[in-house]
Amino acid sequence: MWTSRPDGGPERLVTLVDGVFAIAITLLVLDLSVPRELDPAAYRRALGELLPDLGAYALSVVVLGSFWRDHRRIFQDVREIDGQVIGLSMVGLGVAALVPFPTRLLAEYGAQSVSVAVYAGAVAALGACHLAVAAVLARRPWLRHDRPCEAATRLYLLDSATSVVVFLATSRWSW
Repeated sequence: MWTSRPDGGPERLVTLVDGVFAIAITLLVLDLSVPRELDPAAYRRALGELLPDLGAYALSVVVLGSFWRDHRRIFQDVREIDGQVIGLSMVGLGVAALVPFPTRLLAEYGAQSVSVAVYAGAVAALGACHLAVAAVLARRPWLRHDRPCEAATRLYLLDSATSVVVFLATSRWSW
C-alpha cells in the first residue's frame, strides 16, 4: 500500500469531486430542449413531452446532489489519503460522470424495465463506491484528524449499505 499526499492533501480530491459532480449535473440539462419556431399549440405539446425528461433530470440532480453532499461529509475530517481511497474515489467519479446516460434512458424509455434497471444499477454502483471509501476510511483512523464516533460510523455504513442493496434489488427486479 502506498500513501500519497498530493499538494493540498485530500482537498485536491474533494475539489476534483466537486468538479466532476458539477459537470455531471450540467450534462443532465443539455438534453432538455424545445424545438424552435413552434406555433402555440405545438409549443405546449413540446413542453408536455418534456415532462419525463424534467422528471428524470430532477431525480438525477437529487441523487447526484446527495452523493456529492455525502462525499463531502465523508471527507470532512480526513487529513491524509492513500492509493486505495484515491482509486475508489476515481471509480466513483467515473460512475457519477456516467449518470447522465442512464438518466437519458429513464427519460426516453422509462416504461422499459431495463431502463429502470440500468439507472438503479448506476445509483447502486455509485453508492457502493461511497460505501467502500467510507469503509476504508473507517478502518484507517490514521487518515483522519480525529477518531470518528464508532456508532455514527456504523450507522452511516449501514445506511449506505442499505441504499446499495435497495438499488441493486430494484435493478434486479426491474430487469
